[in-house]
Amino acid sequence: MAVMELRQQLKLAQQLVMTPQLQQAIKLLQLSRTELVDMVQQELEENPILEETPENIEKQSQDHESTEPMTGQNTSQPTESEAVTGANDIDWEKYLENYANQAPALPSFRSRDEDMPSLDATLRTRMSLADHLRWQLKMAVVNEEENHFVNLVIGNLDSDGYFKEPPIEELAAEAGLEVEDAEEVLKMIQMFDPVGVAARDLRECLLAQVEAFELDADVRDIIDQHLGNLEKRNYQAIAKNLDLSVEDVYEVAKIISTLEPKPARNFVAEEPRYIVPDVYVHRVGDRYFVVANDDGLPRLKISGFFRSAMDAGPAAKEYVQNKLRSAQWLIRSIDQRRRTIIKVTECIVEKQRDFFEKGVDFLKPMILRDVAESVGMHESTISRVTTNKYVHTPQGIFELKYFFNSSIRRTSNDDIASESVKNKIREIVGAEDRQRPLSDQKIVEKLGKDGIVIARRTVAKYREMLGILSSSKRKKYF
Repeated sequence: MAVMELRQQLKLAQQLVMTPQLQQAIKLLQLSRTELVDMVQQELEENPILEETPENIEKQSQDHESTEPMTGQNTSQPTESEAVTGANDIDWEKYLENYANQAPALPSFRSRDEDMPSLDATLRTRMSLADHLRWQLKMAVVNEEENHFVNLVIGNLDSDGYFKEPPIEELAAEAGLEVEDAEEVLKMIQMFDPVGVAARDLRECLLAQVEAFELDADVRDIIDQHLGNLEKRNYQAIAKNLDLSVEDVYEVAKIISTLEPKPARNFVAEEPRYIVPDVYVHRVGDRYFVVANDDGLPRLKISGFFRSAMDAGPAAKEYVQNKLRSAQWLIRSIDQRRRTIIKVTECIVEKQRDFFEKGVDFLKPMILRDVAESVGMHESTISRVTTNKYVHTPQGIFELKYFFNSSIRRTSNDDIASESVKNKIREIVGAEDRQRPLSDQKIVEKLGKDGIVIARRTVAKYREMLGILSSSKRKKYF
């Protein structure tokens, strides 16, 4: 009969423990500038110990001695053991007392002489495609069922202004219309501005514009019967089938090229995305200096308001201590992120000096390991630092990831970066004769004259990445 018994055993093991603070530091490192600002604002709302220091108060505080976490500058990254074992050894009463003599955060006011923008100058509204169509619907003569059907169609338009799904039969049944009547209402919508909106495909979109603009029958026939040949620029086949001269087909193709294939193009709701660099690279003489861009980033400090709460009881004291630990770690993590980005950028500048002086043609092959070994960090850390981070250089604004390229073999000299090869392909295509565009093989031969050995399929891949069409589609007939 087996007997169960309890035993105690000692086991020595080594493992990595990811504390919440360490996870936060890693997360901060990979955030973009916009995401960092949003994250800091969220922390300001959730942690009452944190305060945002106005810029003028920040400058005043730099003239006085203050503790390290006040501005987040000149702080060192705490080790994991410090975060776990040393957090309870801090004298929080003395820590808060250091903030008691700080100047209060004063609101900033505009001077009376400073011109304030008018209210209408601060408001900016942009009419969407749906609003534009509904505004036109109000002027159309339709009954209740047709009005319902039009609103259903408007609500199902895609980003290009096409009505591709659900099937018209489904919307007609929901609106209480016969399919034939729904088709007539759909044609009415397609005559709204922009003409061709709510078309179910490109052919229907272009035909609606032909009808609205009263174009020639040849234009209608080519769109209706030979849209595929028109895309392939097979003008000879079109001319033969419609019994037209090639010159006439050219003229019709010119007219068709003026039509709008994407009716919603001018109603795109997306706002332009402006890039704010995280660091600047300045050239002074023969030297390059990397400077962090701190404009627009909140400056954090510890609020002294909760100093009196330390004496309110054990529960209040524990709450304040927890919030203080969180605030201190956040400030140090932000500063560590800032210094890491500068350190990595300085390494990139050192390794890619020819690029900063002469341009993209002199970009050298470089991988994450090259920088990781130079700065003493792991490759995953370099990947996080360079993702969604931008640098302002004498050559323009680039993402830090831009400087990492695979190498392309050359018959002489050093290998060349793949990004430089892409730039050369762009230059070759830009200088070609539009009547006789270069094939991928011809581009390979031109690159070979510069000592760049590359396969035709690689040229095709880079060309597609650059958004360059094939030679048959680049050819200009007129």
